[in-house]
Amino acid sequence: MSPRQACLQCLQRDPPALFEAALWIAAEHDEQLQPANLLADLHALQLQVSAGLPALPTRELAQPLLRRLAELDYQEDDESVTRPRHALLHEVLRRRRGQPLSLALIALELARRLDIPLQGVNFPGHFMLRVPGADHLLDPCGGRRLYTRDCREQLYRQQGAGVELSAVHLQTADAAAVLQRLSRNLRQLHLQHDEPMAALKDAERVLQLGPPNLADHLARADVYQQLDCPQGERYDLERALLFCEEEGLRLQLSQRLRNLQRAPAVH
Repeated sequence: MSPRQACLQCLQRDPPALFEAALWIAAEHDEQLQPANLLADLHALQLQVSAGLPALPTRELAQPLLRRLAELDYQEDDESVTRPRHALLHEVLRRRRGQPLSLALIALELARRLDIPLQGVNFPGHFMLRVPGADHLLDPCGGRRLYTRDCREQLYRQQGAGVELSAVHLQTADAAAVLQRLSRNLRQLHLQHDEPMAALKDAERVLQLGPPNLADHLARADVYQQLDCPQGERYDLERALLFCEEEGLRLQLSQRLRNLQRAPAVH
């Protein structure tokens, strides 16, 4: 079974094996990685975290769990340049540094093992966590509570003051949505660091994990363009046109397709 097949199979379990699926995503990019070994190794971290938690009902342990991870030096990476290793889960476990989403994946898995209720929230620009029914979110990087005003300020920093906070920004993310976001992060990071073949793996996975959309088809078309694969690029541009409702963008995509049709297909 390929790492991709193993990842998708994790989503078929009840409940989905989110953490293991994320490890299989990392295994697509590192053929030496053995997810089973890392799953076993996580037990030691579970014991470390559990030993430092206060004697409280499990519903009140989500924030202490995140604070305990910070005490153990699991932190958001502060390097000036974000790299694929900041999103690849095995690298985050090794270095104890990563993007908020990767830190959240570790926290969600530990919470599951310790029976602590915790959910992922697909907040724009910075993945968040939430105890079901709570009136606040939790930052996976240290456990800070974020109320409505804090979320609004975070959204402004990410998308500008013209964007209003709405319920869609605070929706719980299911396992497929989390993995799709992780795959989009990796696709972007691999492209930024001139690794188009790796980015293609991520771009393909994005389209397998959820309903296709305009942006994801365009992103894969750009990867195919870097790989000098006009057939693949043409396919995704045609699919993007099916989703496109903006007249100006439709004209741009149509022109790009015409230019491709003049070029010989080499793949």
